[in-house]
Amino acid sequence: MDGLAILGRVKERFGERVLEISESVPDPFAVIETGALPEVALFLRDDPDLAMDCLSNETGVDYKDRIEVVYHLFSYKHRHGCVLKVKLPREEPTAATMETIWPAANWMEREIYDLVGVTFTGHSDMRRILMPEDWPGHPLRKDFVEPLEFHGISTVRESPIIRLDQQKK
Repeated sequence: MDGLAILGRVKERFGERVLEISESVPDPFAVIETGALPEVALFLRDDPDLAMDCLSNETGVDYKDRIEVVYHLFSYKHRHGCVLKVKLPREEPTAATMETIWPAANWMEREIYDLVGVTFTGHSDMRRILMPEDWPGHPLRKDFVEPLEFHGISTVRESPIIRLDQQKK
């Protein structure tokens, strides 16, 4: 079954809770109502014709006016996949965890929380995974401003390109 057929089944089952289906190539996707995401995910995992047993990638994207979380799902049994998205507000973006459905979501959601600032409700260990616990802000947000120093350590680095240009003179 191709991605559009899978998303068609989701739309048939969940109706208005599927906000949009994009037929973009190579990865068509469906935008799901945030509150419907856990139910849609369980349907995709548990329906024997779909059997999405793998969350191969989960990522957060900042589009200036909103935050999106993107889910790439795959079925090893049927060798097919699909893409789901949820659109979240920039202020306090929150979505339900997928960790209880696909355990691989654990670290992916921690990375999204750390770098983009999305909180996943129900997550077993919602804390930073890459940045120090007291790091100010979320570095992949478009509105992030890197501090000039962190705990007395400068975050400003000399550009190796400028240094090489000056050595040639």
